Amino acid sequence: MATFIIAIILIALITGVIFKLVKDKKNGKSSCGCNCGCCPNSSLCHTHKNK
Repeated sequence: MATFIIAIILIALITGVIFKLVKDKKNGKSSCGCNCGCCPNSSLCHTHKNK
């Protein structure tokens, strides 16, 4: 019974984190520190269309 309760709590926590990440993404928020000068993935998350 304890395993079932712990599993339910973990599923609720993970679901909450996923919903928060999706909500932040829709609002344009980022999880990075916004120091793009030294970020190796800056070209992946900040794509600019110069056409």
